[in-house]
Amino acid sequence: VQLQASGGGLVQAEGSLRLSCAASGSFRSIRTMGWYRQAVGKERELVALVTSGGETNYKDSVKGRFTVSRDNAKDMVYLQMNSLKPDDTAVYYCYAVLDISRYPTLTSLRHYWGQGTQVTVSS
Repeated sequence: VQLQASGGGLVQAEGSLRLSCAASGSFRSIRTMGWYRQAVGKERELVALVTSGGETNYKDSVKGRFTVSRDNAKDMVYLQMNSLKPDDTAVYYCYAVLDISRYPTLTSLRHYWGQGTQVTVSS
C-alpha cells in the first residue's frame, strides 16, 4: 500500500494551495483519510481528517480556512487550503487507515503515511 501526496509549494500569505493524495495497492477499504503536518522543531499534528461516511475533524486553527474532502471512487483525499498563514508552513503528510483484510468476515486495520509534501507560506 502506498500513499502518494502532491500539491505542496511556496505561496504568499492569504494565498491558496490544494493538496492531493492517492492510495494505491491491495486493500479492501479506506476508513479514514486526511492530513497531518510537522513544522521544524515541532511535533506532528493533526490538520484534518474525513471518514468514509464524510464526517470531518479539523485542527481549531484551520477551521474555516481549510477543507478536507475525499473521492471514494478514486481512493483520493484532498486538502483545500485558503487564507494561508506563515504559521501553516510545514511538511504535510497524507494519512489513511485501511482495512487490508483478505477475509470478508474479518477486519484488519492498518495506519499508513505518505511521503510528505512541503508547504511554505511567506509573509
